[in-house]
Amino acid sequence: MSTASEGKEPSTSAQVDSLARLLLERKLMLVTAESCTGGLIAAACTDLAGSSAWFERGFVTYSNDAKMELLGVEERLLRRAGAVCEGVARAMVTGALAHSKAQVAVAVTGVAGPTGGSASKPVGTVWFGFAVPGQVVTEKCHFDGDRAAVRAATVRHALARLLELLA
Repeated sequence: MSTASEGKEPSTSAQVDSLARLLLERKLMLVTAESCTGGLIAAACTDLAGSSAWFERGFVTYSNDAKMELLGVEERLLRRAGAVCEGVARAMVTGALAHSKAQVAVAVTGVAGPTGGSASKPVGTVWFGFAVPGQVVTEKCHFDGDRAAVRAATVRHALARLLELLA
């Protein structure tokens, strides 16, 4: 499990600029599948002019019904493990690829707070799914702070890991 770090991190716009360059160089398209961030990753990507050359689409699947209908997440998985788990992050990222024309995907599902946490999934718990050509990776992080801080940290981490996986 990762925890948010206190250090100088690149700005979100710098991360998006770097991601755009990598995707354009490789002629790859990106899709996002977001729950706890409500589209903030897609918004960060599309803040960059010309993003239509590398950003294919974004799914905001805040509800379990949306996860099932738009991404094909299985109801039994959601009932058994809840929306914030490794299996759902994996299903979201693979579903995003399957329901788009993109080759690269990121998915996030978490507890942004201030309510909704539990002993096993406290506020700040976020599961990520990443798909790059030939590889699907999932990971769990915990971010400190209020709702806005957790969501902002989730966006930064999603972009940073995409950059690492594509490097």
